[in-house]
Amino acid sequence: MQAEVLSVGTELLLGQTVNTDTTIVAKALSALGIDLLYAAVVGDNVGRLEKAVYDALDRSDILITTGGLGPTGDDLTKETVAAAAGKKLVLHEQSYQHLLDYFANGGMTENQMKQAMLPEGCTALKNDNGTAPGCAFRTDKGKIVIMLPGPPREMKNIWNKYVAPMLAAKQDEVLVSRYCRVVNIGESALEDRLYDLLKNSTNPTVAPYAGGGETMLRVTAKAKTKEEAYAMTIPVVQAIADECGDDLYAVDQDCMEQVVVELLHELGMTVCTCESMTGGLIAGRITNIPGASDVFECGLVTYSNRIKHKLAGVAVKTLDEHTAVSLETAAEMAQGALALSGASVAVSITGVAGPDDTPEGEVGTVFVGLAGPLGVRSAKVDMLRSRDRAYNRSLATVKALDALRLYLLEIKRSR
Repeated sequence: MQAEVLSVGTELLLGQTVNTDTTIVAKALSALGIDLLYAAVVGDNVGRLEKAVYDALDRSDILITTGGLGPTGDDLTKETVAAAAGKKLVLHEQSYQHLLDYFANGGMTENQMKQAMLPEGCTALKNDNGTAPGCAFRTDKGKIVIMLPGPPREMKNIWNKYVAPMLAAKQDEVLVSRYCRVVNIGESALEDRLYDLLKNSTNPTVAPYAGGGETMLRVTAKAKTKEEAYAMTIPVVQAIADECGDDLYAVDQDCMEQVVVELLHELGMTVCTCESMTGGLIAGRITNIPGASDVFECGLVTYSNRIKHKLAGVAVKTLDEHTAVSLETAAEMAQGALALSGASVAVSITGVAGPDDTPEGEVGTVFVGLAGPLGVRSAKVDMLRSRDRAYNRSLATVKALDALRLYLLEIKRSR
C-alpha cells in the first residue's frame, strides 16, 4: 500500500509550530512496510484543503491527516475530508460521552460537541490524552482515510493503540530496519568504500544519511515475518562492520553516549568530564542516558584559565606557555579531573568554538584529553571548518565521546 500524510494548520505553515507529526507517522509507516509517497502541509483554508484531499485520494491508497479536529472554527479537517469522501457527519454517542466525562467538572461548551461529530460508518479512535477523537473509514473507491488530532502526544497514542495494529493486519509483508552508526568516515567516503554493497542492494536495501558528525546506514529488509526480515539484514550489517571496523560505533542503538554508558557499565567503571569549549554538553549527553547515575561521577566546566588551574589543576606554566587551547592543557585537564573526582576515567575538551579566531587558535581547533588505566593522552581532533559556534560545539562533543569510547574499548580488549 502507498500512503500520503496531510498535516493541517496555518501555524505549521508560519513556522510557529514544528510539524513533528509527519516525522512520527513516516517512521511508523516505514516500520509497517507501507510506502509514504507524499507529505504535505495545508493551512486552515477549506478550498486548499479540499484540493489537497482530492489529490491525495486520487493517487494514494491511504490518506492520513493530522490536525484540525478540535472545537474551534478553524478546525476544518473532518468537515472537509468527509465532504470530499461523500460522507455525512453524525453524532458519535461514545465520543460524546467521552466529552461529557472529560468535562465533568465544567468547561463543556456547545463548540466542544463538534468533536463528537464523525463521518457516518467510521471507526472512532478514542483519544485517551485529549478531547478530539480520531477516526478511520473507507471511501466508496476503497481508499483508507485516517484522521488524527494534531498534538503529538495525542496523535502518537492513538497511532500506537489503534492505527498501527489496524494497518499491520492489512499487510502481507513487514519491514525491518537496522541502523549502523559510523563516525570518522564522511558520507561520500563511506559510499565509495561500500559502493558495491550500496549499488547491488535491493532487498535488503542500504541507504546512507549524514548529520551531527556521523553517518548512518539504514539497512532495510522486507519479508513475510519480522524474524525472516531480520535474518536477511545480518550478512549486510556484518559486511558494513568488516569494512568500517571500530568506526562503526553502534548497530541498533540510538547514540554515541548510549554506547559509552553501556561500556562503562560493562567494565564496572565511572567517568568524569572536564569541559571548556563545550560548557557541559558532554556531561549533559551522558546524563541524558538512563542508568548514567551509576557510571557518571561529575562534570567540571572549567571555562576560565583561573578555574582550569584551581579545579582541574592545570599548571599556570602550561597555560602561559601553551595556552588554554593545546595538547598539554587538555592532558592536564583530564589528569586533574581524574584526581579530583576519583572516577575510573576522565575525558576533557578545550578548543575554539567561534565564530571568530582567537590568539589561542583558529575556529574549530579542538583538543581532547583522556586519563585512566591506560595513562594520560591528548590529541588534536579533526573538525570541519565552520564559523557556526553551535555546530562546532555539538561536533566537538561527538569527537570527545568517540575518543572516550575508543579508550574504553582498548581497556576492554586488554582485560
